[in-house]
Amino acid sequence: MTGTGGRARRKGLLFGVGSLVVLMLFGLGVWQVQRLAWKNALIARVEAGLSAAPVPAPGPAAWPALSFDTDEYRRVTATGRYLPVPDILVQAVTVRGSGFWVLAPFETDDGFRLFVNRGFVPSDRRAPADRPLPEGEQTVRGLLRLTQPNGAFLRSNDPADRRWFSRDTAAMGAALGIGAVAPYFIDADKAVDGGQLPIGGLTVVSFPNNHLGYAITWFALSGGLAFLLLRVRRQLD
Repeated sequence: MTGTGGRARRKGLLFGVGSLVVLMLFGLGVWQVQRLAWKNALIARVEAGLSAAPVPAPGPAAWPALSFDTDEYRRVTATGRYLPVPDILVQAVTVRGSGFWVLAPFETDDGFRLFVNRGFVPSDRRAPADRPLPEGEQTVRGLLRLTQPNGAFLRSNDPADRRWFSRDTAAMGAALGIGAVAPYFIDADKAVDGGQLPIGGLTVVSFPNNHLGYAITWFALSGGLAFLLLRVRRQLD
């Protein structure tokens, strides 16, 4: 009796744990299906935004509601003047090689300040003379990009030494002492002549979408394990 009872308990434990794993694998598949729907909606929204006419860059009243899902990569425009303060170089790797993004503070005609990513300069063309700041009133067009706080992977921004690895607008504004700035920056379009530095229009808009494959994998593992559990149970009964 004792041996039979112990065997039954082990059998129950085996199938209990196995059933839990089956449910977990199935749940991961469902999660990937949900991620697939989110990613498809995001791609559709971004593609529609890229082909749409630019809208005015959002002012302070809209800043708290900005989010990646609704605002990243929107085409925007801003009119105003670049502030007469040093720009900030942020390390970058682009299709043109390694170098720096040139981030310059900009005051709009509406009275708020934001950063404009004027474009890319290679490492050997980082002198201020290679990227003269436009004077007078300017109209900037480009893509809205949300601030990137806390640096890059394994590399933190070091404002004191002017070493920047991410475009953290609040930290850059504080480093330059220019007060509050927008929680986003504008990736400027490529200049009309295209032959001067910085080189704009290098933003890469790409969203890997492997969620369907992941979902199929999790559902297959869940179904396969469930089949094995049922087969073993029939053999043990």
